[in-house]
Amino acid sequence: MAGEKPLTVVTCTAPVNIAVIKYWGKRDEELILPINSSLSVTLHQDQLKTTTTAAISRDFKEDRLWLNGEAADVGHPRLQSCLREMRRLARKRRGGSAGAVVPLSLAYKVHVASVNNFPTAAGLASSAAGYACLVHTLARLYGVEGELSEVARQGSGSACRSMLGGFVQWLMGERPDGKDSIAQQVAPETHWPELRVLILVVSAEKKPVGSTAGMQTSVDTSPLLKHRAEAVVPERMAQMIQFIQQRDFEGFGQLTMKDSNQFHATCLDTFPPIFYLNDVSWRIIALAHRFNAHHGKTKVAYTFDAGPNAVVFTLADTVDEFVEVVKCSFPPGSNGDQFLKGLPARRASLSEELLSAVVLEPVPGAIRYILLTKPGPGPQSLDDPSLHLLGADGLPRPSA
Repeated sequence: MAGEKPLTVVTCTAPVNIAVIKYWGKRDEELILPINSSLSVTLHQDQLKTTTTAAISRDFKEDRLWLNGEAADVGHPRLQSCLREMRRLARKRRGGSAGAVVPLSLAYKVHVASVNNFPTAAGLASSAAGYACLVHTLARLYGVEGELSEVARQGSGSACRSMLGGFVQWLMGERPDGKDSIAQQVAPETHWPELRVLILVVSAEKKPVGSTAGMQTSVDTSPLLKHRAEAVVPERMAQMIQFIQQRDFEGFGQLTMKDSNQFHATCLDTFPPIFYLNDVSWRIIALAHRFNAHHGKTKVAYTFDAGPNAVVFTLADTVDEFVEVVKCSFPPGSNGDQFLKGLPARRASLSEELLSAVVLEPVPGAIRYILLTKPGPGPQSLDDPSLHLLGADGLPRPSA
């Protein structure tokens, strides 16, 4: 076909999200349907994002995938289900009627390159950003519109929440086919401009027990998880939405910490037990409670996903002081100047009273760095061709 371009390329970015009401456990492993609804905050892509380029060409011999510059297995079942579903939706959109001519490009093979600007598999929901980015990019490539969180969910459950910005709920749904298990925005990122997010990176190593395996063991063995899903989460979802709508940090912060604690309690209630938190994680929890007690109100709130890194929510007017407290509690090693990444914070002087009440036994070097960010928007499309991760030959560019 003379009119058909040799190579069609699309590049997009997608965000990480951090759940404040946790998702843990599936009722359907294949479709990734959760046993409870969940709620998350989408983080800003200026600090944390996945960038994905997808290209189709009649010259490609097979589907191919590169992750962070390395060739990866394109046959991964979850990746395949996203690809299949996007191609099916594209055919449906183009086809309309059974006899319609479907463009050749739908039969072309696709090359996909994806890079994260944060550690993969370190408890920072890399799969959520990755699959949200893949689905958004393929949608642009194939011209598919409409409800896509359901497709992203089939790649990684929490990816459906990364399809939207701000504050997002993932409705567990009731239908066996999962059509009603989708993400909805509770409030946009502009709704709570003072909210800040500190990620305390304790360790960038891979997790001892992956989320998928851990979840299944919890569903099979933890009575507490069943109680949580049925009796606790529905009420917490309603409360959390209210706290966000009212910008009530006291309520939001306390519920965030309680839900994180309960999630890790279900991991402990799993048999054999799963330990995602380490000694440094426990020290951060204790530090946050001392800090709040000293101030007589909830000024910082921690949450931990399936990993040792702490995510701390706070308001803009508390950031400087709390960063200083973290520096005193976990004095940086050789990277003092590189300890805080992301948004800037000003130096703060701490009172003797605060230091003696909050900073008890410093543990040098226990936190590798802090990343400061805030809520941000959903997936974005990049129109500048120089940002493509794949070159004109459909292979990764050297810099990618």
